Amino acid sequence: MEDFQPYLLRLKEELQLRKYSPRTEDQYLQTVKNFLCSNLTPREYLLGYTHKSNSTMRSIYFALQFFYEKVLHESWKEELPLAQKNHLLPQILNREEIQQLFKITLNLKHRLVLMLLYYSGMRLQEILNLKWNDFDFSRNTIHLKVAKGSKERVIFLHEKLKDFLTQFGLSSEGLVFRSNREKKYDSRTIQMIVRSAARKAGITKRVTPHTLRHSFATHLLEAGADIRSIQQLLGHKDLKTTQIYTHVANKDLLKLSELL
Repeated sequence: MEDFQPYLLRLKEELQLRKYSPRTEDQYLQTVKNFLCSNLTPREYLLGYTHKSNSTMRSIYFALQFFYEKVLHESWKEELPLAQKNHLLPQILNREEIQQLFKITLNLKHRLVLMLLYYSGMRLQEILNLKWNDFDFSRNTIHLKVAKGSKERVIFLHEKLKDFLTQFGLSSEGLVFRSNREKKYDSRTIQMIVRSAARKAGITKRVTPHTLRHSFATHLLEAGADIRSIQQLLGHKDLKTTQIYTHVANKDLLKLSELL
């Protein structure tokens, strides 16, 4: 497979036909390119990554599996036991910490980023691709057209978020988050906004954009929301993914403490 360019072109086509995200496409192409250059067997190649994280191992495994099955049309015979994910409990901010993030952030566009992450529970990539026409102010909904796995979903538009958007100044079209030079925000920009706000607010916990999503789900659960409703809002395919918030919600813990 010294001349592997045709294989990469075919791989790109197969990924695009199945509407894989550009990020996944780039990852699979790079993984397969490195694999072909290595002249190793799949098992040998995977063994070279055993020191990496579980998620890295899984990504490489599935990229190679896709290549063998969809491009080479060969059966994927490797049955390497993928390491189980370490299900660490998510970091949660309390309501006071969330409000402090908003209060300390004077830049209105940055505050809007924080409010959207918390009051909608969106993923970082969904925030980046959010457009003004995704908001329906008459129905109080947000229609996420670019979501993980290319699955659209409709979520509620929180009243506090709606009020702030009105004050912020609405546009009729285009991306919500663009720089002063009209350039689309990138992931690092959002991460830095969240990190800076947490530092200014004096929060010592490790805070990322996903922390606000975790807090959104946990606070809904603590308030009595149905777990399946939360699953739909978050866009989780598997209910088990959503059920992790039952381990950090404190409503049941408080009930137990009252028994003493």
